[in-house]
Amino acid sequence: MRLFLLFLFSCTLFSQQNRKEMLYQEPFRPQFHYTPKNNWMNDPNGLVYYDSTYHMFYQYHPNSSVWGPMHWGHATSKDLIHWKEESIALYPDSLGKIFSGSAIVDKNNTAGFGKNAMVAVFTHHSDSLWIKGYRNTEVQSLAYSLDNGLNWKKYKNNPVIANSNEKDFRDPKVFWNEDKKIWNMVLSVGDRVKIFASDDLIDWKFKSDFKPKNDLNNLGVWECPDLFKMNYQGKEKWVLIISHGNNTPNGGSGTRYFIGNFDGETFTNEQASTWLDLGFDYYAGITFSNVPENKKILIAWMSNWLYAQKTPTEVWRSAMTLPRELLLDYDNTAHIYFLRQNIVNQFQEIKTKIKEYKNVRLPFRKENHNLMESDISFDSKGGDDIEITFSNELGESISLGITNNIFFFDRRKSGITDFDEKFSAEIQRIPLNDNIHKFQIVLDKSSCEILLNDGKYSITNLIFPTNKYTKLDIKGDEGLEVENLRVEKINSIWK
Repeated sequence: MRLFLLFLFSCTLFSQQNRKEMLYQEPFRPQFHYTPKNNWMNDPNGLVYYDSTYHMFYQYHPNSSVWGPMHWGHATSKDLIHWKEESIALYPDSLGKIFSGSAIVDKNNTAGFGKNAMVAVFTHHSDSLWIKGYRNTEVQSLAYSLDNGLNWKKYKNNPVIANSNEKDFRDPKVFWNEDKKIWNMVLSVGDRVKIFASDDLIDWKFKSDFKPKNDLNNLGVWECPDLFKMNYQGKEKWVLIISHGNNTPNGGSGTRYFIGNFDGETFTNEQASTWLDLGFDYYAGITFSNVPENKKILIAWMSNWLYAQKTPTEVWRSAMTLPRELLLDYDNTAHIYFLRQNIVNQFQEIKTKIKEYKNVRLPFRKENHNLMESDISFDSKGGDDIEITFSNELGESISLGITNNIFFFDRRKSGITDFDEKFSAEIQRIPLNDNIHKFQIVLDKSSCEILLNDGKYSITNLIFPTNKYTKLDIKGDEGLEVENLRVEKINSIWK
């Protein structure tokens, strides 16, 4: 009997492991980007580091692969690369569905929930909620955890911020302002950002609105703000990130940022806004709180509201970008500050070098290698036209490169594209202000993340090839050489 039970136990373990491996082998399933086991995911929420663990909460619908009643999903990681999906953190209740927000560690117990309580600040959304005579479709509420984010209790006197009939009033990002010794909150309201302050996370006072003069028009609703301080050669600057639902450089969703100063009450913009990513599929990017050495690490939702619910996946839908460390830099030619994005160093640990080439004269071709989980990087002289093509034996391909200082990306023949006419309507063309001399291209099963000139420019796009790309072609001006061409395999985080 004991041997029989042991046999059954072994078979059960094998079956469970087999199901797990199959679960992450569906068509288009990313192999090193976070996706939930199943169903719908969108914005990252409550990114927070505590007790050697990174917590990523996110908008999640546990009953469908399209958007629906929002919950907070939850995943944890020790290294920002390998993720474990945890139980759902926050469920809808009588105040409404659980929309986007943020999480912090209340080290000094300012709210009274407990020392080092993890506190989630989020939007309750309801179409029929009335409070104090106002129709409050969206209000701001709190929940807290005393066991490292595994179990949550909602604050008994929610909401902590009601609103006066504002239609779009959501996505609170809260941070501890060390300079002023207060909590600050940035909140998206229609086409602007509201700034609040609090001593205890419960009693919030409105301080100011931010909407710059002579700003870009018709960008749709403002969403998912983030405000934080950075340093460049001893100079302190504040960065305000905001996402937009419409009419961004490539249509649909997109994310940009402002750089200026903040005094605890008012953000003052000092230069024109800059797009954080120039591709189609990068939205709602926010940073982790409480990260050691005050590093600013950002994750974004890798999709676009134009077609997010139509992409050709069934078990799961939507992925997150690779985590990027943000660095403040200064452009001496344009005389502006800007953000560099570099994939976190831990990414190197799941890469295996396939081949490295020196001083490669173009054209160059590499065949018979699975390029769908690869990192391809190389240096160019800059200022030269160059075209990089990934393709397979079915004739599916993507092409990208530089011509006359214009970056282009063509996914019209990338694979499955007919799920929405806007997915592959035209070649993406982006004028750049620099000679491009460094390329990094990271391909997963259904995404292409491109970083140019050490992360000064970021372009993130989805692709859905029906078979793996096995051919890499690089073409350029006659006699052009590229240096330090590296092809690295990226190992799956699910195996």
